[in-house]
Amino acid sequence: MKALMSHRAGGPETLVLEEVADPHPGRGEVRISVRAVGVNFPDLLIIQDLYQIKPSRPFAPGGELAGVIDELGEGVTTLRCGDRVLVSPVRGAMAEKAVAQAGHCWKIPDAMPFEEAAALLMTYGTSQHALKDRAQLREGETLLVLGAGGGVGLAAVELGKAMGARVIAAASSADKLTLAREHGADAGVQYPTGALDKNAAKGVTDSFKAACGARGADVIYDPIGGDYSEAALRAIAWQGRHLVIGFPAGIPKLPLNLPLLKGASVVGVFWGEFTHRFPTLHAANVGALMALYLSGTIKPAVTERFALARGGEAIARLGSRAALGKIVVTVA
Repeated sequence: MKALMSHRAGGPETLVLEEVADPHPGRGEVRISVRAVGVNFPDLLIIQDLYQIKPSRPFAPGGELAGVIDELGEGVTTLRCGDRVLVSPVRGAMAEKAVAQAGHCWKIPDAMPFEEAAALLMTYGTSQHALKDRAQLREGETLLVLGAGGGVGLAAVELGKAMGARVIAAASSADKLTLAREHGADAGVQYPTGALDKNAAKGVTDSFKAACGARGADVIYDPIGGDYSEAALRAIAWQGRHLVIGFPAGIPKLPLNLPLLKGASVVGVFWGEFTHRFPTLHAANVGALMALYLSGTIKPAVTERFALARGGEAIARLGSRAALGKIVVTVA
């Protein structure tokens, strides 16, 4: 089979498409004929050895996929060959075939395109866990979403609206804000790109405060980090919750007097570890997401598609922070 392989630590340009042996499932595993792979920020980190998980080389990146099961391992009774599934977490998804634990596979209806299935679980799962389990977002609260034009940001916008919140989208371009509004955001704030000096940071905070209103943001969804985190935290409401999702703009250093003065909480969100520690809760969350998808309440915004041979370009595109919505690698 063909697979996009990482032989040494480096950027997307180091990935090589090559022929490798077909994998076979072990006990409790299945093999999937891959149709589509969701591209996520961890893919960029893992090939540079910057992620908390460091697989031995060579390996193929890709942590979520959709496809058709074509081989069952010993002991698998809940799935069949021919089942259409989405899978996350998984390793080595950017290949024509991939092996995954049966418990990480979720059946999808025939009406669900593989591209949308591959774009669903990691982004919406992260955002659902963040808003529902970690922030306990309530109807009528104000939710400020940073990076609202990207995959997890758009998922947070849609889920926030579904939970009855007033959603303020914040993003770095007018196009991203337009997309966020199309997915339900009530208002938008455009912030500058790059490092923020003191005056620029104050301007961003003032914009957040103006959009959120006198009370401030009850919940801040922060998948960006860097200087934007403190600028957002300064706009938090009394007893607000600042959700720490990721750091493409860098790991921030937050002055801890800010949560003290607002009685606020800075809350870490590690969806992957949650799925491992609480599989029953995770399964219930996935069921709820599928119901929201089937009702039309949520819908992944797949805006760009790259063939497997161009998977490195797909990861680079995401890393540029210019991408809108979700990028997917398609496998013939």
